[in-house]
Amino acid sequence: MRSQFLLDQEVVFLNHGSFGATPLPVFESYQKWQLELERQPVEFLGRCASGLLTKSREILAEYLGTQPGNLVYVTNATTGLNIVARSLLLKAGDQVLASNHEYGALDRTWRFLSRKSGFEYINQNIILPLCNPEQLIDQLWHGVTERTRVIFISHITSPTALIFPIRDICRKARAAGILTVIDGAHAPGQIPLSLDDLGADFYCGNLHKWLCAPKGSAFLFARPEVQPLLEPLVISWGYESETPGPSPFIDLFEWTGTRDIAAFLAVPDAIRFQLENHWDRTREVCHRLAARALTAICERVKLEPLAVNPDPWFAQMVSAPLPDQIDIKSVKSRLYDQFRIEVPLFNWNGRSLIRVSCQAYNSDDDLERLMCALDHVLP
Repeated sequence: MRSQFLLDQEVVFLNHGSFGATPLPVFESYQKWQLELERQPVEFLGRCASGLLTKSREILAEYLGTQPGNLVYVTNATTGLNIVARSLLLKAGDQVLASNHEYGALDRTWRFLSRKSGFEYINQNIILPLCNPEQLIDQLWHGVTERTRVIFISHITSPTALIFPIRDICRKARAAGILTVIDGAHAPGQIPLSLDDLGADFYCGNLHKWLCAPKGSAFLFARPEVQPLLEPLVISWGYESETPGPSPFIDLFEWTGTRDIAAFLAVPDAIRFQLENHWDRTREVCHRLAARALTAICERVKLEPLAVNPDPWFAQMVSAPLPDQIDIKSVKSRLYDQFRIEVPLFNWNGRSLIRVSCQAYNSDDDLERLMCALDHVLP
């Protein structure tokens, strides 16, 4: 599969989780739509865009296990989650509960809004290593109070790459009258999704990561019952529309001004590419590759993984511990500058971690190069 991607052949790319990588056939479709836009912008955006986006959303909705009317395209999960967070009328005395495994940009979003509106944003400590889903849910629920209005949590966490039991969390929250806002940035394409069955009130996922769609393609999902709570970040022609579309939700969010919609229109090609290339099998192979990476790193540094029996807790992306005394910035620079290995290292809650992403273009040779490099750069 390496030849299907445009990645630099000189670089060992083990960081698909950050921005993804687009296969050549999908990228060509993306450029085809951009060319169509430039050939006749008024025809494309003024007359064709709505129908094209509807068809693309229908294909995406089937892939995600929901109805097209529950989805709108956004440029990235952070944007979609900002829409949700800014729409909810939270006030002083209210609480938003999250874990301490959340993505930094969204932690900043909720903290910014909490300072502005007066509600309390809480990062509940989820203690590692994890043993079972019930342990995680119990730890999270210790932070729930009578003032909890929203639970915000990742489906697959960015720093620790752990798959959280979102379905059970959503069902428990619904029974308690708590809204759920799920950061699914890393889920679509990495694990199977059925949004209607999952039960989240709001769910945002990136398509340019593990689905391998072009950069700038993501979605915002909202259950029909909570769609009226949402307000767009930009008011445009969909507000008080003279020609209403299928729903106010679609009207408000589908057209927010002139923009390049090519990435959205290429999403069906990304779905098709993975289906044609037997991606279920690819994900299994990549999971085994990630498992070997985790074992090899933990053996080298003589540290335990982030979960007991870690296999069910990750998919194609896994985080492994590193010695806390290392200079993260220096080690990361040496891995890239000396060994041409692109892999993220970071400090998370006082711990040093390396996050290895395995995609169809990776191989055992890539892992071997990483292990040899770590032998040189780690103390």
